[in-house]
Amino acid sequence: MIRKLALSLCLLAPVSAGAQDLSPNAQILVAARQGDLAAAKRLLEDGAAVNSRNRLGDTPLLIALKNGYKDVARLAVERGANVNLANLSSVTPLMAASFSGNAELVKVLLEKGAERAPVDRVGKTAMVYAAGLGHTEVVELLLASGESSRAAYHNDLTALMWAAAYGHTGTVKLLLERGADASARDNRGKTALAMAIEGGHKETEQLLRKAGVTQ
Repeated sequence: MIRKLALSLCLLAPVSAGAQDLSPNAQILVAARQGDLAAAKRLLEDGAAVNSRNRLGDTPLLIALKNGYKDVARLAVERGANVNLANLSSVTPLMAASFSGNAELVKVLLEKGAERAPVDRVGKTAMVYAAGLGHTEVVELLLASGESSRAAYHNDLTALMWAAAYGHTGTVKLLLERGADASARDNRGKTALAMAIEGGHKETEQLLRKAGVTQ
C-alpha cells in the first residue's frame, strides 16, 4: 500500500530572518514567511525582486503558499512571479498549492501558465498530491486544464490509485466519472481496488465495486 509518508511535500525550511541581512531581497522573503502583505507590497514597490530566492531555493511565492498566506501569494503572482520556478527540491508553486488544497490559487497559477508535468525530487506531481490528499476541487481543476485522468506517474501509480489508497471516495468518484482506468495496475501489479481494500476503506471499495471494478 502507498505509505502516507510518501505524501509529504518536499518543501524546504523557511529563510532565516537574521538581522545581519537586511537587503530588500532578503526582506521580501521574510515578509512572505510572516504573511506581511503591507511589507511585501512596500518592498516590491521599492525594488525588491519578486523572484528572490533563499539559499534553499524558495521564492516569496513558494514561501507564501507553503505557509498559507493567500494574499501574499496572489500579490507575488500579480507582480510577475515566475509560477514555474521550483526550489532545490524541485517543488513548484503548483505543487505547493495542490498539496494544501488551495483551489483558488491553483486556478490562478494555471491561468498564469503553471505547468502540471514537473515532478519533485521524490517523483510527485501536482496531481499526485491533490489526489492523494483528497483535494477533489483541485483535481477537477487539473483535469479541466488538460491533465489526463488516465495518466500514470512514478511507479505506474495513477491519480485514482492515490485517491483510493487513502479512501478519498469523492475524489475517486470524480476520477471514475472523468474516465480513469480502474483496471490499471502499478509496478507491483496492484489496482486501485486492491489498494482501497488494503487500506480498509470500505466506502471507497464499495464505490469501485459498484462501478464494476475488480481486482
